[in-house]
Amino acid sequence: MKAVPLSASRILLIISGGIAAYKSLELIRRLRERDATVRVVMTAAAQQFITPLSAATLSGQATRDELFSLTDEATIGHIELSRAADLVVVAPATANILARMAGGLADDMGTTLLLATDKRTLVAPAMNVGMWLHPATQRNVDRLKADGVLFVGPESGPMACGEFGPGRMAEPPEIVAAIEQALAAGTALDDSRGAGLAAPGLEAAGVGPLAGRHVLVTSGPTYEPIDPVRFLGNRSSGRQGHAIVRAAVGAGARVTLVTGPVGLADPPGAEVVHVGSAQEMREAVEAALPADAFIAAAAVADWRVENVASQKIKKGERGFPTLRLVENPDILAEISNKATLRPAVVIGFAAETENVAANAKAKLRRKGCDLIVANSVADGASAFGGDTNQVEIIDANGAESLPPMSKADVADAIVRRLVIELSKRQ
Repeated sequence: MKAVPLSASRILLIISGGIAAYKSLELIRRLRERDATVRVVMTAAAQQFITPLSAATLSGQATRDELFSLTDEATIGHIELSRAADLVVVAPATANILARMAGGLADDMGTTLLLATDKRTLVAPAMNVGMWLHPATQRNVDRLKADGVLFVGPESGPMACGEFGPGRMAEPPEIVAAIEQALAAGTALDDSRGAGLAAPGLEAAGVGPLAGRHVLVTSGPTYEPIDPVRFLGNRSSGRQGHAIVRAAVGAGARVTLVTGPVGLADPPGAEVVHVGSAQEMREAVEAALPADAFIAAAAVADWRVENVASQKIKKGERGFPTLRLVENPDILAEISNKATLRPAVVIGFAAETENVAANAKAKLRRKGCDLIVANSVADGASAFGGDTNQVEIIDANGAESLPPMSKADVADAIVRRLVIELSKRQ
């Protein structure tokens, strides 16, 4: 299958009817910023949330919404539209449209295009948590994955209805990254459709400077329980670590992500292991070895409670509780100093509030890793939870300072450096 760069791609975006439809306008804008051509089809329900004029203005192309248009269908336009695209994207993908896709229905413009296309389809689900977790929806998702449909999201978080949980549509930058990966893996449907493979191609693209390499990445925080309700944690969102995973997958690597609790969708194309505590993360990292590279982007808690209460600690019953803390395992140092199965390149992170470069260089020596990515998390810095970052990549010989940029661009820079470091060790 031929890879297509995003800048030369033709994206057919189908917008279905949910409150997340407003995010689709931002998605169009971001795709156009990357020079992709975007054609938009809107369902009748989508037009209850946003207007065809808004989508047409941002895309620069007429919006389609009628299957039986006298002008567009004189030449069977829905077939031409479905074949001209390099990738079909459904965002938001409601429970309703996922069910119709799984059942092979073609009762409006959007579903007819989805059934007629000879290109791959990527969907970004968006719905209430109960709808997402309903067995019928999960059966439809499994059916679509078996048919080769790719998924990005959904994420967990607060919803417009006031509930909390999985079902939020992935953010536009996450969808753009998934689109780029899907295009890199090739656009045409292959003979594996219907062969029981989930999202073929993204998991095994094998094309790029890291083809044939196994990259192991940790991301997010760890939560150290105090009792069944409370925990010690930190403000890490996992955005930088997940961006590194997407960049490594895009470079052709086989990627294993060990992630703490985050509100992000699993990056397409990676094997993902979800953990809670530092000890669980350590076990998952050890189980994922051997690897060619280890990137420790997780913000692992330094301490845990020595004796976790089996019941919720009640306020006022015994005065103020005393928590005795013990050190957590130092995953970065352990992997860096392994006598066997040490990855060829080990990269750590240093999140500092002061003396960033000096503290990071000391950490590099102390841990025994090959590179440290240093950044400031002091008040006013946007590293924790934000979409941007400013880092220094430090090794034993010096430092490369990068300007402020998006976390996706930081991830690309780290992966480019990883490619160089691995080439030195061949």
